[in-house]
Amino acid sequence: MTRVLVVDDEPQLLRALRINLAARDYEVAVAPDGTAALRQAADWHPDLVILDLGLPDLDGVDVIQGLRGWTSVPIIVLSGRTGSADKVDALDAGADDYVTKPFGIDELLARIRAVTRRTKPSEEPATAQLGDHLVDLADKTISGGVRLTPTEWHFLELLVRNPGKLVSQRQLLSEVWGESYVRETHYLRQYMAQLRRKLERDPAHPRHLLTEPGMGYRFQP
Repeated sequence: MTRVLVVDDEPQLLRALRINLAARDYEVAVAPDGTAALRQAADWHPDLVILDLGLPDLDGVDVIQGLRGWTSVPIIVLSGRTGSADKVDALDAGADDYVTKPFGIDELLARIRAVTRRTKPSEEPATAQLGDHLVDLADKTISGGVRLTPTEWHFLELLVRNPGKLVSQRQLLSEVWGESYVRETHYLRQYMAQLRRKLERDPAHPRHLLTEPGMGYRFQP
């Protein structure tokens, strides 16, 4: 059974998430503040953390950094902060995804499924369907005779290996181009446009290679 630690200072939200997650066979623990969350995580070792940024004692980003000091457990940030700077700070600190309040429980459950799939290496796909094309990660080929440059392939591979997960701008830039390029976000826009032209049925209205404005990109199978 997957263990989920929910961290939020709103009692009603904690109760609602505990009920909804338990009804879907998740084992749930809750914490009302950052100090309790760090203690609970160390004692209980959850498989996933759902974390509010606006906690009464510690900022959520500090909690993420505290967790990342010793664990790679997936972290989904759940917050009323809508500014892109807050989202970028959380992602750069080590969060895996970001859901803005108010939210639908179905969306949150889909994000949970996506990040928990990603953490199971045995389930990492050898191939992925992207619209009309089959992407073979092992052979580095794409059906239909589509050819990518090495940079385009590296960019696409990072997204496809993390289905449903938001991959931050910083991660993409540092892994594809190097740490000295982490501010060159125009590279991402250019290469994403090229990938969409080659792989999406309607590049102007993409269904699989999605932009999360100000944060990063997501491959939606």
